[in-house]
Amino acid sequence: MHDESKVRIDKWLWAARFYKTRSLAAQAVERQRIKLNGLATKPGKEVRAGDWLLVTNDSGEYEIQVMALAELRGPAKFAQTLYAETEASKKAREKAQELRRLAPEPEALRPGRPTKKERRELNRWRGSAD
Repeated sequence: MHDESKVRIDKWLWAARFYKTRSLAAQAVERQRIKLNGLATKPGKEVRAGDWLLVTNDSGEYEIQVMALAELRGPAKFAQTLYAETEASKKAREKAQELRRLAPEPEALRPGRPTKKERRELNRWRGSAD
């Protein structure tokens, strides 16, 4: 018998479009990237409307409240109705996104080609004859 007032957390995260596949959602839960009401949980744990989740994925960290339940993945507009994100969470993600945007390109931080002296030191360190 299935109770409609609760859904497995991995199914819900997939339906709410935080992860592309249910298995990715389950892996995130196992790796403790998801906190349910402030505590680490397991993929089979069930969520209910009103629960609080802290979701960490590639897009950032979301502090959300579960507003509705779904086991099936629908359009993005539908997925957004399943949760409400706190203002503090939105602002923190926007700030982190802005910092990433303003950060210098990693390639710009990389030094150029090694000098002849540096190349010899590298070769000595690696044990090469050149």
